[in-house]
Amino acid sequence: MRAACADALSVLAASRPDRLLVVGPVAGAGAVRHGEGARGGFHGFGVPVNVRLARVGQAESARTTDDRPVLPASLAVGAWLLENAAWAAAPVSGLAVGEESGTEECLALGESLRVPEERLAVLALGDGSTMRTVKAPGYLDERAAPWDSAVAKALADADTEGLAALDPATARALGCAGRAPWQVLAGAARGTDLTGSLLYEEAPYGVGYFVAAWS
Repeated sequence: MRAACADALSVLAASRPDRLLVVGPVAGAGAVRHGEGARGGFHGFGVPVNVRLARVGQAESARTTDDRPVLPASLAVGAWLLENAAWAAAPVSGLAVGEESGTEECLALGESLRVPEERLAVLALGDGSTMRTVKAPGYLDERAAPWDSAVAKALADADTEGLAALDPATARALGCAGRAPWQVLAGAARGTDLTGSLLYEEAPYGVGYFVAAWS
């Protein structure tokens, strides 16, 4: 999956964006923005790794770390991926979207990100269902596999309406954290002529994971 993520970032870099927005889920509702240089880490998961949401070579802020926002886990993963890919193509910022945010809120948020004459790249992060097998974190739910298949098809086809149709209540019931970020992506990409490519689709440990690239 790491190789697929690196390939997806290469597609984003090749689009020559003016800026990159990393979008990921967070508990609750609403949205929180994180500027370039925001810090995060994985100490809460027992991994002593710190990350910065930034381009390669971006200078450290003069501010102390105490007054910086702390990245949620999803954006920390994004920062880690960018660091490992040596991302230098464009400035980076983050947007944490509450998993309880409604569909229309997410779509409107995505649409608001578009600026005329600006090339925006979006790195949307989020898991699929957590109920694919009896050993999955959420145990087995027969709805999980069809749900993940629908998500995979929408991502593969760059189908913004397919992502917009994902039901928030079903997403919560299936432990799918990616619904809100994907719908922000759908709002940002609506009306464009993007095409999609599904680079990875598996369910290790009963959790649905996908990697796709739109260009």
